Amino acid sequence: MRAVFVMVKTEPGHGTEVANKIAEQVESFSEAYSITGQYDLLVKLYVDEIDSLGRLIEREIHSIPHVRETFTILTFEAFGAR
Repeated sequence: MRAVFVMVKTEPGHGTEVANKIAEQVESFSEAYSITGQYDLLVKLYVDEIDSLGRLIEREIHSIPHVRETFTILTFEAFGAR
């Protein structure tokens, strides 16, 4: 499994609602954090196949009401204690 981070921009006032929907509806969901800056949420997913990630983002995250934009960060190697 590979960890993937998705930064999510929401419509103002809907960050918590969107985070809860992602947690409920996205099977590969691990955790979500509210963040500051250009995006509102940082979502951690674990995916088996990186090739299906585009469809996952489009169908499962962009379909959630009040999601305005996403930015996906792929990971390669984890460092530190496991």
